[in-house]
Amino acid sequence: MTAERGRVLRTADFDFALPPERVATEAAEPRDASRLMVVHRDTGRIEHRVFRDLVEYVQPGDALVVNTTRVLKARLLGRRDSGAPAEVLLLKPLGDHRWEGMVQPGNKLKPGRVVTVSPELTVEVGDATGRGTRIVRLIHAQHDASRGASDAAADTAADAAADAAADATAIERDGHVPLPPYIERADTAADAMRYQTVYARETGSVAAPTAGLHFTSRLLGELEAKGMRRADVLLHVGAGTFKPVEVDDLAEHVMHEEWFDVSAESAATLDATRAAGHHVWAVGTTSVRTLESCWADGRYRAGSGETSIFIHPPYVPRAVDRVVTNFHLPRSTLLMLVAALAGHELTMHAYHLAVDEGYRFYSYGDAMLLL
Repeated sequence: MTAERGRVLRTADFDFALPPERVATEAAEPRDASRLMVVHRDTGRIEHRVFRDLVEYVQPGDALVVNTTRVLKARLLGRRDSGAPAEVLLLKPLGDHRWEGMVQPGNKLKPGRVVTVSPELTVEVGDATGRGTRIVRLIHAQHDASRGASDAAADTAADAAADAAADATAIERDGHVPLPPYIERADTAADAMRYQTVYARETGSVAAPTAGLHFTSRLLGELEAKGMRRADVLLHVGAGTFKPVEVDDLAEHVMHEEWFDVSAESAATLDATRAAGHHVWAVGTTSVRTLESCWADGRYRAGSGETSIFIHPPYVPRAVDRVVTNFHLPRSTLLMLVAALAGHELTMHAYHLAVDEGYRFYSYGDAMLLL
């Protein structure tokens, strides 16, 4: 159970009415032309700006933390043996062409069933994991399709690298951009570029770190010219980030693990920023979770691993000062993270105001700056 000013907060306290027309199905063009709600946490004052105005709030010496993950074309559309459609969403590679994934329709795709994605790629459905996902195996027509899972232990490093490369090639060729389900349209060639940040590097996410979608190379240059340093971190976004909170007591919700990495260089940059009295800006909830996962004993610690941190009131984030984020789903863990930063009362006030003022919500929507 959590509390704000003595009141217990439960999942229902993070609900709000959102008209369907407020959900953005296309991205703003150019990227930095989206709207920006500026929320002053100390006074509760709210401003309505444009995203490129972000530079006005930066002070020389501040540090911008961005998540450099790149979105995988993780959505595989195919056919069952019966000819009926099927879908596989790849979540995490496990080696030997095996992945943790989600399948649709789950009740029809029993272990051993096969989904044909293309003449070159089929997917064999395996056992359930116990957390709503399945183990699936990619079968390539042109890459060692005859080697079974039992041979995995005999793989050399070169074999493993070749397997991973074959998977990556097939996914890029046959996969689709995993647009969120509330964007009720097929992905397009434009999405392959627009659903990536301009600084995306390491492929591994099944969803974009969407607060970063608003940045352009020009805006990043303006921030640098004003004296803002940049610290790159990595968190591969998994489906667990968007897992619905199905319990009333927030303490009972369990997040799926997501892999993160913070370099020694980035940790040193952030330590120096704080030591000089400047602000650490986190771009997106993924950067917030990464920084909070690497914070220990008053310092940023370099390292990598898996995190399942769930940030919600009354947790008080320690590793971030200012946050850029999008507008999130009702009752979501992302909205709860924002409330941990700004307080539940101010957060919900800002969200209701955003609805009234016509802000665009979710992945392709507008942004919020928490000062």
